[in-house]
Amino acid sequence: MAAPEPTSGTSPLVQPDLPLPSANTSPRYDPQKVTVVYILGGPGSGKGTQSEYLVRDYGFVHLSAGDLLRAEQDNENSQYGQLIKDYIKDGLIVPMEITVNLLSNAIEDKLGSDGTGKFLVDGFPRKLDQALFFEQSVCVSKCTLFLDCPEDVMRERLLNRGKTSGRSDDNEESIIKRFRTFVETSMPVVDLFEKEGRVITVSAVGSVGEVYEGVVGGLASKGIAPTNK
Repeated sequence: MAAPEPTSGTSPLVQPDLPLPSANTSPRYDPQKVTVVYILGGPGSGKGTQSEYLVRDYGFVHLSAGDLLRAEQDNENSQYGQLIKDYIKDGLIVPMEITVNLLSNAIEDKLGSDGTGKFLVDGFPRKLDQALFFEQSVCVSKCTLFLDCPEDVMRERLLNRGKTSGRSDDNEESIIKRFRTFVETSMPVVDLFEKEGRVITVSAVGSVGEVYEGVVGGLASKGIAPTNK
């Protein structure tokens, strides 16, 4: 991996001039028209593979927070490009306001002419404050797809992938840190939505096809059916 994956949150540098949601703020998009599904899971749980199938069969638009940040930092006309580069270069977390703003604009760009759309948000929210900020200011999510995978299985997958991936974080030391980060920062997000009945937990152990069957069944329980089959 050429560069560390950008994440979002708060940091000590100057915050971008973006509006914060208040108690009277309504989400930008109506969840009756815009369907947002988060896909979360530990490193090596299979989010990328399952996302490909969901895009193919359900017509989701796949949005990766990391990809959007990387594209924005390389955009010469972006007012946030240099700021993003500076945060990443200094090993700091990109302000969540920027990430959420990029996701919101990406949704706007991909809406249909009738203002509807289905979006699969990959690897976000990674922290509880990100989840709350997105839900208050952009759109209330339909559900969170949580790929539940034992640590030893994810570790084996990542080490095997590291033999050919060229990713600098597919090594023993980095893997341990990534597991710890996921448990400490992302699991509270899953726990919050679980209490609200908005989590689909799918065992990520087994073949890709077996896992996908669980994903399809879970989405069906939330009234989400394939559209491209």
